[in-house]
This record gives sequence, structure tokens and C-alpha cells, in this order.
Amino acid sequence: MQPSPDSLPPPLTRRRWMRRSAGALLTAGLWPGRLRAEGNGRGGDFTFVAVNDTHFCSPECPAWFERVTASIRALQPKPEFCLLVGDLAQDGKQEELGPMRDILRGLDLPCHAVIGNHDYTPDGERAIYERLFPKQINHRFEHRGWQIVGLDSSEGTKYNNTTIQPATFLWLDDELPKLDRSKPTILFTHFPLGAGIRMRPLNADDLLERFLDHNLVAALNGHFHGFTEKKHGETVITTSKCCAISRKNHDGTQEKGYFLCTAREGTIERTFVEVTPA
Repeated sequence: MQPSPDSLPPPLTRRRWMRRSAGALLTAGLWPGRLRAEGNGRGGDFTFVAVNDTHFCSPECPAWFERVTASIRALQPKPEFCLLVGDLAQDGKQEELGPMRDILRGLDLPCHAVIGNHDYTPDGERAIYERLFPKQINHRFEHRGWQIVGLDSSEGTKYNNTTIQPATFLWLDDELPKLDRSKPTILFTHFPLGAGIRMRPLNADDLLERFLDHNLVAALNGHFHGFTEKKHGETVITTSKCCAISRKNHDGTQEKGYFLCTAREGTIERTFVEVTPA
């Protein structure tokens, strides 16, 4: 007896196949879009900085960030932009986010941020962040043939056992078809996406699988204050030590600073630049 058409499973579309296969591919250390673009889509060469978890809140912060910005301004060659990987403030207050914005203006660099859980007020509002950092929730830009995508991975003020919210997936599903799959791509989000990293969102794989068919070179994350690196072939997912005088690193290390990133020949090289207190 032949099964009726209504009893048959739906056809396995490419998106459904990718979703089923994402876990297996990530476990196997494969990234199909990266492999497919090998030797192509290299983009231009340049440097940029990635700064995560500044947690501006204490009286020591202004002097500390003078040292941080002085360190960045002294880099040669001059970085061409700065990525701010969430938790700019501690409690999402005007008196925290306002000075942090002014400090960043002193870099004289384009700055691109994503929101972290500490950029919400304690009652879960993010209006202050959105006013001071407009259009810095889910966004993307291009630079020298590279595609850079910033995504909101937060769930309000929650810090653990979180889920990336539907609004982020809706935005991403609308924007991904507009990206060139062969161009080198950088993703930055606040919460860590690397497998096994503490405080990783429960649905992080749902986000990563959407990029499996793209030439994703690097994902830069924060929230976990410590250096981690997860490789999937030539795709690298990292977190870094925090750049805060007011908070400690989760991995017990003492160094504070930021990543100096060099885009060269379609790859990203990261160097941790330590900043010491006065």
C-alpha cells in the first residue's frame, strides 16, 4: 500500500538540510562556505580593534579608558575601525553609557557596537543605549571587500541560560540573502558562540547554522571574560579578556586589554594588546 501524499514528510529543503546538519558539521570541524571560498573572496588588507566588556561604572573608569584609547591611537598602522562587543556599561545608565560614548569619540575611528546584557537598565530597558548608540542592535557594513555583521545575542539582563531572541533571527533571515556568500565575513556578538564556552546561548547553533554556507572567517564574542578559541576548519570563534578596570576576568587571569586584528589574504590574525593601570 502506497502512503498518501499527506502522510509523506515535507521535502528536505536546503535550509532544513543545513539546520539538520549544522551540529554534525560543527562537531566535525567543517565550514562548507569557507571551504567553497578558498582562494577566492579574500578582500583587502587592513587592521581593526575589537574591544569587549568595558563595564564603565566606577570612578576609576575615566582615567583607565584614557590609557586604553591612548594605546589604540598609538597603534601603527592606524586601525580603520573599532568593534565594541557589548557590555559597554554596568547598569545601562546615562551616566555610564554617555561618558563611554564620549571616550569612544576620542578614538577618531568609526565605532560599531552590539548590545550586551549590562547595557540594559536593571528593569530591562535599553532606551538609553539605543539613543546614545543608534542603529547598533542588529546591523552590518562593508569594508575593503569584507562583510561585517553585528548581532544582538542578548535576552535583556539575563547572563546565563539565555536564548537569542526572535527579532535577531528575523533580521538575519532578511539580510543574509543580501550578503555575498563568497566575500570574507566577520560576525560579532556579545554572548559567546563557541561550543562548550560558559554562558553560551542555548540556541547558538541556530545562529551559526545560518552562516554555514557563507565565507565566515571569524566570530568575535565577549561576555565570558577570558581567551577562548574554537576552530571549525579555517573559521575561528573567539572570546577575549575583558577591557574593564571595574571587573575581573572569569578565567582568573589578570591582564586587561583588547584584540588588534589584522585582515590579510582573507584571514584574520588576532593579537592581544595588554593595557596596564597607571
